[in-house]
Amino acid sequence: MLHSDDRPPHLEQHADALASITYATADELPAKLQGADALLVWDFTSDALRRSWASADTLRWVHTASAGVDRLIFDEMVASEVAITNSRGVFDTPMAEYVLGLVLAYAKDLPITLRLQAGREWRHRETETIAGTIAVVVGGGPIGVAIAGMLRAVGMRVRLVGRRARDGVHAAEELPGLLADCGYLVLAAPLTERTRGLVDADLLARLPASARLINVGRGALVVQDDLVEALRGGGLAGAALDVFAAEPLPAGHPLWTLPGVIVSPHMSGDVVGWRDALVELFTDNLGRYRGGRPLRNVVDKTQGYVTSGSSA
Repeated sequence: MLHSDDRPPHLEQHADALASITYATADELPAKLQGADALLVWDFTSDALRRSWASADTLRWVHTASAGVDRLIFDEMVASEVAITNSRGVFDTPMAEYVLGLVLAYAKDLPITLRLQAGREWRHRETETIAGTIAVVVGGGPIGVAIAGMLRAVGMRVRLVGRRARDGVHAAEELPGLLADCGYLVLAAPLTERTRGLVDADLLARLPASARLINVGRGALVVQDDLVEALRGGGLAGAALDVFAAEPLPAGHPLWTLPGVIVSPHMSGDVVGWRDALVELFTDNLGRYRGGRPLRNVVDKTQGYVTSGSSA
């Protein structure tokens, strides 16, 4: 099990019944990976498996405590017979709630209210309504679907964008044409070679100057320098960012202080009890693995996410 300072709760109670569990930091992984047939990537921000691949002599299955698997998709992994499963389903509702909270924070001017309160300044303002506002949600998987449902429930008009067109979902190539009247562009797509740098200067220029960007997917979905320029030039009203090209966001980065920007430390899906839910999913899959039954949330390594029909 690959971990940093944080370890999964109560995992040891499953060791006797299901498997012998060995803990490894990134530095320890090359030595401890030898002879292992399964790996839990608890530290999903680590690239340690890629660096330790030569030691994966008996590895057959990798499970990650995240929905995104971009750090596990490298040439040797894709070419191998090692299965990858993810934690799809754990984060859907929490992330949808988080996005709704950000939309409301912008519309109701809550950051300014808190700033004025800190200075004991009484300043009456008018705020925006979100009913009828158009949100374009990029990401047609469970998280994007949950976000779309949450925003529709409060009266927003949602355009959901996935890789391919299907009932109620626009194809990715339609995205540029959906932005002219967009109030909120929400990113919840997996990071793949198709989506890397998706939001660049050209796409940002298609948004109204009153629009806000919300990114709860992956930082590399956005060309960060282009976003900074759009915000500085008044081409965008704001950006709420939970993920970044480099994490933690460097202290001197302009995104910390640009007007209209909300920075959060990759926490949109992390609610009370989320670690327990991750452990429950992993141990269920561990029981399936040991029993020779189909695994849940099997990732298509060529696509970089769980595809329809690939989970039990």
